[in-house]
Amino acid sequence: MSHTTQQWTPTHGEPYRPVPYRPDRMPSAESLARAAELRARMDERRTVRQFSTDPVPTQVVRDAIAVAATAPSGAHQQPWTFVRVVDPLVRQQIRAAAEQEENISYDGRLGDEWLAALRPLGTDAVKTHLTDAPELIVVFQQRYWLAPDGTKRKHYYVDESVGIAVGMLLSALHLSGLAALIHTPSPMRFLSHVLDRPENEKAFAVIPVGYPADDCEVPDLVRKSLDQVLFEA
Repeated sequence: MSHTTQQWTPTHGEPYRPVPYRPDRMPSAESLARAAELRARMDERRTVRQFSTDPVPTQVVRDAIAVAATAPSGAHQQPWTFVRVVDPLVRQQIRAAAEQEENISYDGRLGDEWLAALRPLGTDAVKTHLTDAPELIVVFQQRYWLAPDGTKRKHYYVDESVGIAVGMLLSALHLSGLAALIHTPSPMRFLSHVLDRPENEKAFAVIPVGYPADDCEVPDLVRKSLDQVLFEA
């Protein structure tokens, strides 16, 4: 399958240049079947904290990131960077720094109400998933565009744009047979240092990626039903 090879360049201030968009309309029967299959497959997705150390296919992860990068973004500024971390030593650095922050959080920084909300998930300050999972995807949000000459331009709707991209990334990983977890140690400034990211980037999430461990367990949770989340007018 071919992929576009045209390189993106900043479009700030350029005139509007529309191009035709005429996708084939999917027959209703096929659309219904695809939607039902997608709903069923995504309902099987679970957040995993116990990972096998087995490697995963590199191209599967790269393709999932490419899917995430198709997300809509404010003014089409695409304010995201995805960093694949496969080096065990770097993953160990990230885990050590994350656990240092998590220990502070679980020892009182989070507060009783937050800890009570987390209790049904069985989480604690030990983050074995950061070293057991064979890969981490660290997502950074670009608060502004930074040119090689130091020129800066503000990005808009950064949180919303990166959040949508991360959701698409999780979906792509799951539909490709991989498990993942959204991990957000707070604060996350150490990630910029460990991964040597530029000044315009701010860490958004750490996503361990792999296969569930043979003895993997997940919380006994129930998702809201459609009639609890959908209102039609």
